[in-house]
Amino acid sequence: MKLGFIAVSGIRVVDAELMALGLNLPGFVERSKVIASLPSLGLLTLAGLTPPHIEVRYVELPDIDASGGLPGPFDAVAISSLSATIHDAYALAARYRAAGVKVILGGLHVSACPDEAALHADAIVIGEGEPLWPELVRDLERGALKPRYDARTRPFDLAQAPMPRFDLLDTTRYNRLTVQTQRGCPWNCEFCGASVRISPKFKVKPVPKIIAELERIKELWPHPFIEFADDNTFADKRRGRELARALAPLGVRWFTESDISVADDPELLRLLKDSGCAQILVGLEAPDAAGLDGLELGHNWKLRRRDGYLRAIERIQDAGITVNGCLVLGLDPHGPDSFEPVWDFVRESGLFEVQITVMTAFPGTPLYARLRREGRLLAPEAWETCTLFDVNFQPARMSVDELRRGLRELGAKIYNAEFTELRRRRFFRRQLELRNLREPAVQAAGPG
Repeated sequence: MKLGFIAVSGIRVVDAELMALGLNLPGFVERSKVIASLPSLGLLTLAGLTPPHIEVRYVELPDIDASGGLPGPFDAVAISSLSATIHDAYALAARYRAAGVKVILGGLHVSACPDEAALHADAIVIGEGEPLWPELVRDLERGALKPRYDARTRPFDLAQAPMPRFDLLDTTRYNRLTVQTQRGCPWNCEFCGASVRISPKFKVKPVPKIIAELERIKELWPHPFIEFADDNTFADKRRGRELARALAPLGVRWFTESDISVADDPELLRLLKDSGCAQILVGLEAPDAAGLDGLELGHNWKLRRRDGYLRAIERIQDAGITVNGCLVLGLDPHGPDSFEPVWDFVRESGLFEVQITVMTAFPGTPLYARLRREGRLLAPEAWETCTLFDVNFQPARMSVDELRRGLRELGAKIYNAEFTELRRRRFFRRQLELRNLREPAVQAAGPG
């Protein structure tokens, strides 16, 4: 049997004016492009669970119409896609089915919209794929594929995680590869459409398994850059210190996402720097109390942290780790006057990198359900607008055009080449100042 793992990749912003701006200011959509160019770790993981007697191949299709025909030949394909490209995935699935190839669909979007996805596949996987994949493959081989495989009542233990098939990749095509160290997040933000939607309980992968995956990658790519595909890598500080100590001897550089509390632990920050951490992406969401109030369902943790944002960013960056601060535009309390405070915060904060996005109603999120109830979704199934940059809802305190214009104008200022260079020079100048302060102290201490 020949089994294809097909990743429908590549995000295309729908807003033509925004895309034009992004082309002139590459930093504006830089993070989106990075996400879109990452290999599908989910598919590589399922490939690692596939019996060796089955011939497998991994394929990425950034544009299904420019692929020069159907990749193959395959007896069956497992297709994964983000919400923004799910209609392309459905079109590809139709072509494979017309050619007599069995189609399996899975991922976050399929789990959020199983009835929709089931119309386009021979089988769908709902929830985490690992506990179901061996059974699905057995059914596929004996011609008894079931229409649905639902793991929502079968949570997966990451201690049993297989080795992803990194060997299926042409590593020369990537500027980074992904490794997952945990799933879920302690904070249930209303708009979050990440792994917390299929793994509500926060759970971690054993550190030795993570190191084994990194060592396998290094066999294929001696000096990799790694992105940890997590929602909140250092929510557990004790475990974070364990992971950082284990990473240090590997000599890899890496990037991850975590919350602002990483700044509270000086030992962890030191360990992160020594372990090769280049940057941490932190969801700040908003610089004002009104924007943060109620953002997390039942916690308001970020609201309580807001007054310490500037000092926390300084502590992380003083440790030699750059911060990519994420700020969300169009939150319900925000009107047309909300963009200038974001600009002021970015200038004051000294953030090395900034990611501004618009609040996006992803399927399966509490935000999507609430906005649908309120009749505020512009087109409830226009999944192609789930890009983090296109506006797919009616803002509460401004018009759609005001939000679009505010995003474009703020982006033009934040991602201006001169301002970007100014932010980066500020970081490196501060690093030099700290180094000069440390060196006299070391000399005064003497050799003993």
